[in-house]
Amino acid sequence: MDKKKEFTYRGMTIDELKKLEVREFAKYATSREKRSILRNFQKIEDFLNRAKIKVEKGKKLRTHQREIIIVPGMVGMQISVYSGNNFIPVLITGEMLGHRLGEFAPTRAKIKHGSAGVGATKGSKHKSKK
Repeated sequence: MDKKKEFTYRGMTIDELKKLEVREFAKYATSREKRSILRNFQKIEDFLNRAKIKVEKGKKLRTHQREIIIVPGMVGMQISVYSGNNFIPVLITGEMLGHRLGEFAPTRAKIKHGSAGVGATKGSKHKSKK
């Protein structure tokens, strides 16, 4: 009874999508991503080739290329994407297809506010400064 629903992208399973070339996958992407894939397919294919070689050698895959569209060949890979400060590890899943790598490595950290300093509020103006 607890059958997990198999992930599909535009009616195709991951296994079917992995058999496609990068330019063939572009037909199933949205219009903006399709245009980006078709213009930069060589860059994406080069990235995939380098990624497969590094994975076979057992090395970590690190990149500064935040603008690359995620294609089926990347599904299952762990890619560390540069956020401008450090590398953030991203595990690529089927739901990420058609998105850019940079979307999953935020460049701005969440603000952590501390307590207000002495004199910052009216109530703290008369506190001792010990």
